[in-house]
Amino acid sequence: MRPKARGESDVATDETSVDGVAGRYASALFELAKESSNIEGIESDLVNFQSLLDESPDLVRLVRSPVIAADDQEKAMAAILDRAGIGGLTANFLKLVTANRRLFVIQDMIKVYRSLAAKARGEITAEVTSAFALNDEQISALKETLKASVGKDVTLQSRVDPSILGGLIVKVGSRMIDSSLKTKLQNMKTALNGAGA
Repeated sequence: MRPKARGESDVATDETSVDGVAGRYASALFELAKESSNIEGIESDLVNFQSLLDESPDLVRLVRSPVIAADDQEKAMAAILDRAGIGGLTANFLKLVTANRRLFVIQDMIKVYRSLAAKARGEITAEVTSAFALNDEQISALKETLKASVGKDVTLQSRVDPSILGGLIVKVGSRMIDSSLKTKLQNMKTALNGAGA
């Protein structure tokens, strides 16, 4: 997405970037899901796979490592998908991505697919990064706050990153809302360094 010009509205847009490898793969999967009337089922499988990635550093290494042989990666993925109960079109897609050695961008593919699915439902997708996992009440409150801000229902894609120390980083479209303690401390440090100059 292009940077916003001065004076241009900073409101989240419905734009979904489908550029690059991740965008092309996700768009192709989305079109197949639409044809088979299974957009939500495939999204659910992808969310399930993303949660496996979030919980397992070993799986992340399998996905990202260029040194793992293609055959080993394919066998491991087949076993993981079977154990997770992911089948049908989603499993075929993940196996194709693995066979084509594009598994290292699967998380971006999942993000793009979820954005396309949200857009099809008339929703906007927000990426939320927090220092700790949000509970249902916090997620609900955040959705309501974002809905009031953008005027549409919001689908949250959350992840935990302890390095932000506290607070939230929310990205809606190209708009970033950062209330993290790490950023505030960094800004304070910068201001103090500037004051001493």
